[in-house]
Amino acid sequence: MLGFFKSDPKKKLQKAYEAKLEKALHSQRNGDLRTHSTLMEEAEKLYAEIQALEKSA
Repeated sequence: MLGFFKSDPKKKLQKAYEAKLEKALHSQRNGDLRTHSTLMEEAEKLYAEIQALEKSA
């Protein structure tokens, strides 16, 4: 009945994923490729978690 109060873990991960991609884009444009690669690696891990949630649902 009150299921709409529960947070959706997929939405939370999706927001975090998009934020990482945006930070990575800005760091790449600023020439900081080391930070860019670190952020992209973290974004890929988040994407894998999102995919795992989609498969289980």
